Amino acid sequence: MAKDLFASLDLNLLRTFIILHQERNMRKASERLFVSQPAVSKALQRLRDHFDDELFVKTHHGLRATDFCHQLAESINPIIDSLAIALNQSNDFNPAELDGTIKVALSPFFLHAISSDLFMAIRAEAPNVQVQVLNWTKSTMSDLINDEIQIGLNYEVPHAPKEVIAKSVTKDSFRAYIRKGHPFKDDQIEVSQGIEFELATIIAADWNSHVSNAEKLLKMRGLDATVGFRSENPSAIIDVVANSDMLFPVSRFMNVDKHQELRSLPILFAGATIEPDVCIFFHNKNRDNQITQWLKSMLERFLVD
Repeated sequence: MAKDLFASLDLNLLRTFIILHQERNMRKASERLFVSQPAVSKALQRLRDHFDDELFVKTHHGLRATDFCHQLAESINPIIDSLAIALNQSNDFNPAELDGTIKVALSPFFLHAISSDLFMAIRAEAPNVQVQVLNWTKSTMSDLINDEIQIGLNYEVPHAPKEVIAKSVTKDSFRAYIRKGHPFKDDQIEVSQGIEFELATIIAADWNSHVSNAEKLLKMRGLDATVGFRSENPSAIIDVVANSDMLFPVSRFMNVDKHQELRSLPILFAGATIEPDVCIFFHNKNRDNQITQWLKSMLERFLVD
């Protein structure tokens, strides 16, 4: 008779297995599980004995999962996710009872624009949590998958992993900012006129990490942009633009109008405005999670007109 792998398994080992498969690193897995590395090693050995498979092989870069391990994780993950959702929904959700850490990743424009208000709104309803509002980086997608970040906000990301839901909540529009006293005197600017000036542009991971949108739009017209300054920090760009003849394309959410030393210009592209989708990102398994839905509503509060 075939061995009954379910009946003879300590189900507590499954969480260790899932975390190891996500992290591929004993130290990181132990930190997430709040146990020692020897305890994780002991649990892994029990899993290996139970499934009669090595599961994870040590390499110079961490742990490499075996084929059987991949297949097992793909089968188990949806079941564990459904169980977590069912248990979490069994209680009435009250943000005031939350503790621990909430991590939200924001693309630089939004980090600059709403991070302070977002923090205040979260703490008003959940006074016992630590709030970490992080800059969106190249690792944010994997952090969402591994539950190291609860929710993220960025423009649409075409290469987003299939496990990550991108919920479009609004559209953005852009204006150009130049210093008062700039030699450009018109009240609006056409995209093709951007080649007349050096550009200062934001670096936003997963959106325009290597080439800015302004450069892409000019390229579509057969024109080459001259970028004089790029930064992940909007405040640094504003300071540079206020003291030079550079032009800064800016999200409407940033409310740069409060900077009295700058002048705002509508940007036109073939007579139309540029309106990229703004999306909230979270792991598919958390689509019905009450904390995720609460954070989603928080973000929408600052984005939806």
